[in-house]
Amino acid sequence: MSIIKQTTIDQITVTENGTILIRETTKLSEDGVELSKSFHRSSITPGADLSGQPANVVAIATAAWTPEVIAAYAAAQEAIAV
Repeated sequence: MSIIKQTTIDQITVTENGTILIRETTKLSEDGVELSKSFHRSSITPGADLSGQPANVVAIATAAWTPEVIAAYAAAQEAIAV
């Protein structure tokens, strides 16, 4: 009887403005039987520091965050702040 805690990123979504939504799942199981499952969601915006992010998130951000996407996101944020 061993209890295993497994954490994985099971969803990565890129929104229209380039924001990346991340869902991390934590499962507890005992002898192959799932006891519980919980979710943690986070997001990162275009141009954000990717230090500490998993490799798959960095790969998607690198592909999605073109200079044009980063500039458009920054311009939209400036327009909101005014």
